Amino acid sequence: MTFEEFVEARLQALLRYAVMLTGDPHTAQDLVQETMIRAQLQWRRIAAADLPERYVKRMLTNVYIDLHRGSWLRRVVLRGVDLDETVAPRTVGDHADDLAERDQMWLWLGRLPRQQRAALVLRYYEGLTDGEIAEVLGRPVGTVRSWISRALSTLRAHVSPAMAGGDAP
Repeated sequence: MTFEEFVEARLQALLRYAVMLTGDPHTAQDLVQETMIRAQLQWRRIAAADLPERYVKRMLTNVYIDLHRGSWLRRVVLRGVDLDETVAPRTVGDHADDLAERDQMWLWLGRLPRQQRAALVLRYYEGLTDGEIAEVLGRPVGTVRSWISRALSTLRAHVSPAMAGGDAP
């Protein structure tokens, strides 16, 4: 597979993954662009790998984690993004409530440490197993499980008070 064929086949999926990581389509585009530049420069090594997409996804995750180490991005407020524009709107209920819940979840996800958020995205958005997540993140399986457990505990702590009608911390 050539680099061009890979980009043609997987670019949109990588962009959706980056949006899930960042919560912002513009930052996601920047991440994917940076990753694709790096991937093109290393394409011979990537193409020789058993799973080139997983290799590139790991690169993308590393770019995301490194990007958050910069001080400017810490000031960016995550906002809700409609990832699936093809879904027909509901005819019953208040859309404002749905949007408010989605925006609140984006805020809670944005407050998670970047490794925990990446692990959650890989598990629940990408559908990877613990072993596959460990491979993408370059960490032991036990660490991945710990990150996922901590992230879910943090989210539960925020969601439970919100669902009971109280304000989230």
